[in-house]
Amino acid sequence: MNSTIQRFGHPATLIADYGHWVVLLRPAQPTLGSLILASKSEAMSFSDLPQEAFAELQRAVADIEQALAAAVRFEKINYLMLMMVDPHVHFHVIPRYEGEREACGVGVPDAGWPKVPALGEAVMLEAKQVEALVGYFKGFWPE
Repeated sequence: MNSTIQRFGHPATLIADYGHWVVLLRPAQPTLGSLILASKSEAMSFSDLPQEAFAELQRAVADIEQALAAAVRFEKINYLMLMMVDPHVHFHVIPRYEGEREACGVGVPDAGWPKVPALGEAVMLEAKQVEALVGYFKGFWPE
């Protein structure tokens, strides 16, 4: 796995593994269910990904949206491709909602609603919370 994937806590944060992509729990949760959708490639530019990765992206996004709709009941969803500190192709997936959502004893308000996500106000997860939430979200993942 590339260094970006490792920096987001792989393998402890791994929720789903595809041929070209992984879905990780974001250790800093600006909203409950915030994820990282990361390319397994060493590509540092979106346009450098192989064609097969683009085809598989549709399945990964559909799975993310199905799982988060059930697990978090989001009202909107944001896909942010920031790539400022972590250079490999990845998206920050931020489910959006009014108020707060809770799972596994972790409550996270959407402090930015209805405007841009308040990434700086994220809840930092401890190792036990990561483990519990990874299991929680895996339980909603499509087969």
